[in-house]
Parts: sequence; C-alpha cells; structure tokens
Amino acid sequence: MGLGRVRHYDTSLNALARLADSLLILGSLALLSFLYQIAWDATTMWLALLSVIFYNFFAEIQDVYRSWRGVRRYKEVGAVLFSWIIAVTLIVFLDIFWLQWNWFEQYYVLNWFAIAPFLVISWHLVARMMLGYLRSKGHNTRRVAIVGATDLGRRLGNILVGDKCNGFMFGGYYDDRVKQEKGRRLSNQTIQVAGGVDQLLEDCRTGKLDVVYITLSLAAEKRVKYIVNELSDSTVSVYLVPDMFTFNLINSRWVDYQGVTAISIYETPFSGFGSVIKRTEDIVLGLLILSLIALPMLVIAIGIKVTSPGPVFFKQKRYGRGGKDIAVWKFRSMTVMDNGEKVMQATKGDVRITPFGAFLRRTSLDELPQFLNVLGGSMSIVGPRPHAIAHNEEYRKQIMGYMLRHKIKPGITGLAQIKGYRGETDTLDKMEGRVRYDLHYIRNWSLWLDIKIIFLTVFKGFVHKNAY
Repeated sequence: MGLGRVRHYDTSLNALARLADSLLILGSLALLSFLYQIAWDATTMWLALLSVIFYNFFAEIQDVYRSWRGVRRYKEVGAVLFSWIIAVTLIVFLDIFWLQWNWFEQYYVLNWFAIAPFLVISWHLVARMMLGYLRSKGHNTRRVAIVGATDLGRRLGNILVGDKCNGFMFGGYYDDRVKQEKGRRLSNQTIQVAGGVDQLLEDCRTGKLDVVYITLSLAAEKRVKYIVNELSDSTVSVYLVPDMFTFNLINSRWVDYQGVTAISIYETPFSGFGSVIKRTEDIVLGLLILSLIALPMLVIAIGIKVTSPGPVFFKQKRYGRGGKDIAVWKFRSMTVMDNGEKVMQATKGDVRITPFGAFLRRTSLDELPQFLNVLGGSMSIVGPRPHAIAHNEEYRKQIMGYMLRHKIKPGITGLAQIKGYRGETDTLDKMEGRVRYDLHYIRNWSLWLDIKIIFLTVFKGFVHKNAY
C-alpha cells in the first residue's frame, strides 16, 4: 500500500449549503429593510457583510457543513444557532465599542437577529427531511457491510440500521472466525455473520455491496492490508474504522503533516481558536465578577485578620496546565499553611480550621482570590479543581488517566463540583468520580457548557455538606 494523503470528506453540496445560508441571511435583512422602509446605505451593507463573514467563520469552526447523515437533528440545530449567536455578539461588540452605528437599537435589526437563524435552521431541517424521505423510499441508498464481528462493528451496525432515513441498507457482518462459530456473542448480543472474507470479496465483485467498513483491531494490520488490496478488484467504497475506543480518548482529532495523517489520542480542546474563546471568557467574566466581589473580599479579609493571627492570603503550590507548578491564591482558613510533600486533607471537625475559616470553606468564599489567578492566566473560571501537589503524586499512581486532567488550566469551579464531588475525597471511589467528570468536561468542552456550569455553581455549587 502506498503512502497517500487523507483528505476531509467534502462535496460541492457543502459549497451550495454555505451559499444558501448566506443568501438567507442577506435576503432576510434586505426584506426587513424593505418592509420597514429603511434605506440600504453603507451601514446596512457593512452589517450584511460582517454578518455573512462572521457566521461562515464560526459555522466552519462548528462543522456546520459536515455530513450530518446519521447524527441527531438537535446537534445540527445547536451548531447553526451557536454560530449565529457568536456572530451577532461580535457584531454588537464592534458596534458599541468601535463603529457606533447603533445597529442594535434599530427595531428591524433586532427582528433580523431572530428571524435569520430561524430561516437558516428551517432550511437545514427541511433539506434533511427531504433527503431522509427520499432515502426511506429507496433513493440514494447504499448497501453496506462490516468486516469484523467486533464490539466496534456491532456499535457501527446499530448506528447504520438505526434510522431508515440515513439510507443505509445493511448487508451484514463478514468475519473469517465464523468458521469455528455459528454466531459471535458480543456484549450480550449474538451477531449473525453473513460469511467470511472470501464471501465478502465475492459479494463486492458481483455488485451486491456498495460500501465496506473495516472494524478489525489495530493488531490485524496484515489482515486489513490483504482485504483492502483484494477489494481494489471491485467498485465498492472502503472505509477503515480504527478501534480507537480501546484508548481513553481525550479530545481526539485528525492532524495532517504534509500529507501524513495522524490521530491524536490525548489532546487539549484549547488549541487554535478554542483557546481564544476560553481566554476571552475568563477575562470578561473574571473582570465582571471581581467588580462584584471586591467589597465582600475586603470584608472577608478584615474578618480573617480580626478572628485569627496570621496572613490574610494563603498561596499553595498546585499543578497547572501541562503539570507545571502554579501558586494558587486562597483566603487563609486554617491555623497552619501546609505546602510541602505531605498535605493532609481537611476533614470534618478538623482542629486546624478556624471558626471563621470553617464558614469560608463551607460557602467556598475562601476560593474568591483565585479570580486573580484567572486574570493572571494560570487558572480558568471553569476547569478541574487543582489539587495539592502531594495529592497529585499520590493519586496519579492509583487512578489511570489522573494526570490527563492537567491537559487544561485548573478552574475555580468545574463539572465535578456541580455533580457533588466537592470537599474531602476520603475514599478512592470519590477521587475516581471527580476525575471521571473532569475528563468528561475536557472531552465535551464548549462555551455553552462553561456557562451552564457557572450558572449551576451559583445556585448549588457554593454550599455543600462535604465542604469543610
């Protein structure tokens, strides 16, 4: 097999979809301008141009023009809506702080902000429904087969046949191991195999199949090469589905180095434009929150100084992004300031905790100085909570994937905290639960998820029975 270039799947339909979206955005603005008898002047032209540019830019980031075949509708709707909201937010920001043309104060523009995404989403759904209807009637269908009676193959098979609107006509599983087994039992489900590799090749050559998905394990390299070479004597489309689920994937993605394609196993979601969004979120919200909590922080500082001897603030070494040491700021809540190789977690009734410090810890007010870490760039508002270095070194030996939580900046609050994993982790199960939610956050990060976590933190994340 020769070395070739792996390209992203794309068709001229994607270009038509982009054109249709842009025409709907421009057309709806032009129609509202006509109905409200607004002159189409230079400012309106700039509004139209910026909206199309920004929307298409963010739509590309959200993969709006990918193939949504086999993907739930709400995900496509969410991608379109998110792209439009970010584009509009940027337009309003530019208008307020730079252009000052007061677009957002004009009634027809506000209507357009709501109508344009409705039209774009509607046509996406209508197009999807029309394609689904045609496929369900036997048009544009594909007869597919899966090589490999594996768990991955079963999962793929369930997806392919789960919705008739996808247009996939399932031809069965093919696996040579059927010679010794009547059926291969996987995950409490018996897979009936249509035949071995020889039968597959025969069915492909005779035109009974259109597409073949190979789901064999990574160890079956020679077998995969043989099948692919033999399938070149047919007209079927062949897809290799690597069994990446054997790994604990963290934000996996394709990367291309001059034609050589690689798949990342462990990667941060904050690379490229994602890092810009995250940092902007931290700065904007950090400044806003600090302006609101400045006075309460002053009151807390006075309370600490009055109720117990010692400094107001306590800096503890923690691991930041990439496992690098950072100094995390907190209000002092104990009579001691452990920061060495051994750090004892606070427990219920801990004599080291001052009376005022106990109140601060129960309400998470001792964490407020960490907004200074956020503005300084060593932490984020949302992310895995930073643990003491001594705890990191202890748990990295006991929990697989523990250090992967340091692929991103630590946060003041996180998904684990709103799910109840706060305070003392006196058992390994509790720490495993916290790490599990931390990794889930890294895999599924989005701006909307951050906003949701911040919102839930306000209402149920500050006070918890395990925080002491």
